[in-house]
Amino acid sequence: MTTTPVSTPTFAIDKTHSEAAFQVRHLITKVRGRFSDFEGTIAFDEARYENSSVSLAIKAASIDTSEPDRDTHLRSADFFAVDQYPTITFTSRRVTRTAANHFDVVGDLTIRGVSKEITLPVSYLGTATDPWGKLRAGFEAEMTLNRKDFGLVWNAALETGGFLVGDDVRVSFSIQAVAQ
Repeated sequence: MTTTPVSTPTFAIDKTHSEAAFQVRHLITKVRGRFSDFEGTIAFDEARYENSSVSLAIKAASIDTSEPDRDTHLRSADFFAVDQYPTITFTSRRVTRTAANHFDVVGDLTIRGVSKEITLPVSYLGTATDPWGKLRAGFEAEMTLNRKDFGLVWNAALETGGFLVGDDVRVSFSIQAVAQ
């Protein structure tokens, strides 16, 4: 008796219905922004989650904080150096279930050519079929990164003490993906 291997369903991120956002302290408030150009795939098998994987690529130049001068500075060598490092990537190594519909996705995040292993806590929101018959899956994730770990070290000392830009960046993803 032979068995036919079952493939893990693969979904492509639908960036028109997804968001890659962040917030960071600036002086005394928080600045929020997003990346508008990204793509990726999610191989997700709810029954055999250990066979799941994630691959994400974000165009660093697509950063948008609703302030053109700040966005230009963020694209410069002081921050993302988009001419030299045009893409931010995440590639998973393993997926672990932490609770019903909650997973830790461990993988390599690369920003400015610096790769670090991170754990991304992900919530699986379920699936639905759209009006055109396409199966869609939803996922959300949120975590905090230290920007200096990835070479984003520019800052300005304040006259009153402290620094202009905070080190901790809250990153969040709201992903809708389409079955391939």
